[in-house]
Amino acid sequence: MQHNSFNTQPTFFQKLKSFDYILLTCILLLGLISALSMYSTDGGEILFHSKSHILKFVIFFTMMIVLSFFNIKFWHYFAYIFYFVVLFFLVWASLYGIKASGSQRWINLYFINLQPSELMKVAIIICLAKYYHRIQLNQVNTFQTIFIALLILILPIMLVISQPDLGTSILIALSGLVVIWLAGMNIKYFIYSFIALLISMPFAIAFLQPYQKLRILTFLNPDRDPLGAGYQIIQSKIAVGSGGLSGKGFKGHSKLFRIFTRKTH
Repeated sequence: MQHNSFNTQPTFFQKLKSFDYILLTCILLLGLISALSMYSTDGGEILFHSKSHILKFVIFFTMMIVLSFFNIKFWHYFAYIFYFVVLFFLVWASLYGIKASGSQRWINLYFINLQPSELMKVAIIICLAKYYHRIQLNQVNTFQTIFIALLILILPIMLVISQPDLGTSILIALSGLVVIWLAGMNIKYFIYSFIALLISMPFAIAFLQPYQKLRILTFLNPDRDPLGAGYQIIQSKIAVGSGGLSGKGFKGHSKLFRIFTRKTH
């Protein structure tokens, strides 16, 4: 008799064996490289930025491991609740959130400033996955199904854009559209939407915030404001050009070597 894997609860050791250890190793390597980069940026000292980066990586990597042990039925059961809770947080952030640099994206939870739009990147995928779970393939392209899916997607996008945070809203939109695509929506709807987007783009730009317009113009031509908006891009090009393939060296390498040799002798 065959059992449905969705209803089967794997044991702790089965879950350990099923881990993608190549992916985990890559994540750990990226974390190590980024920590060393922050250490080098701080001039070979473990200062505020290095401590903050390492602490956050350790906390959230541990959270990733812990959350991976949750059975998939848990995420399926609470998918809509998770979506609406994050949606409520987005509304709360827009009304009473912390303002910084002209944006209102964070909620003060006393021990951490939460940015709900980051959680929505995950919530939108889980919510749409559950929505399409019980819809038959021949119903995916009906008006009602498409309308509800787009409503689920558009609500958080509009809230995030109003914060304003154009970059994160685009990522949320892409995440949701990928799920809709995998659910079996006809490609012609994507083509029509893309054409409509291209036609409406000149009009949509008029509604962007000044800093958003500046980012687009700077992306197209960083040299138009070399000491302002284009400074980071130009300095990045200079760094890559001057460092070449081998780079300029690691600022903290000599201190790390002294620490390592002191501990091993």
